[in-house]
Amino acid sequence: MKILITVLVVALILLLIAVAMSARIVKQYEEGVLFRLGRVIGKRAPGFRLIIPFADVLHRVSLRIVTMPIQSQGIITRDNVSVDVSAVAYFKVVDAVKSVVAIENVHSAIDQIAQTTLRKVVGQHTLDQTLSETDKINLDIRAILDVTTVDWGVEVTLVELKDIQLPDSMKRAMARQAEAEREKRAKIINAEGESLAAAALGDASDIMMAHPLALQLRNLQSLVEIGVDKNTTVVFPAPLMTTIAELGSFLARESAAAAPPPPSDTSSDINGVPVAAANGSAKTP
Repeated sequence: MKILITVLVVALILLLIAVAMSARIVKQYEEGVLFRLGRVIGKRAPGFRLIIPFADVLHRVSLRIVTMPIQSQGIITRDNVSVDVSAVAYFKVVDAVKSVVAIENVHSAIDQIAQTTLRKVVGQHTLDQTLSETDKINLDIRAILDVTTVDWGVEVTLVELKDIQLPDSMKRAMARQAEAEREKRAKIINAEGESLAAAALGDASDIMMAHPLALQLRNLQSLVEIGVDKNTTVVFPAPLMTTIAELGSFLARESAAAAPPPPSDTSSDINGVPVAAANGSAKTP
């Protein structure tokens, strides 16, 4: 009796060990690839699965999107500028069997191919294109990766350039270029303002030429604006100074006209006969 109980206990223990070795759990975001004696039997959906111990091997493959940073790469652009570019790639497994059978380590393989593709694509663009056309570069890198990884059962969903490091000398040159560009725009805007102001002044001068009184009113308005600050400076506009000069000339002419004539150089004798003042001798007829 004791021997039977011992046999049953041993059998139960062996059964439990066999069940433990046969039981597998595939998570919801995973897919199982079953190998039996080294051959692929098929895929296994998520859930509780039993395999044959020592004969079957179940590989679990994650179907979630993987975020893979691409380390910084020293790249020389098409215009011979050295830059350091880093990026990030997003991919997911779409065929679990290919990802296990076609390549040994899919994550390492995608990392290496992404680095080489990043250097290749960025090296075909100039520095200005690399800085301004990042969307196009991202699409080019993704297209090249998709062609390569489709045989591995992997789909690259997104590639983004993350950081672009420039040399200090290039940063200073770009800063000077930006300053020169802003200064150019400022000068153009200033010139346009001067042109508009000159046109407006020309129109105003035409109006004042047609209406002379408008100029006098403008002069009076300027004097009123100056007098608001209660300063002691007196400003005379140019037309007023001209009027004062003309008034001075008129007064000088009037004074000259009202003055007596200068005395004569000849003299008369007692009888009214003229005599020469130079030598004192009288002239006889």
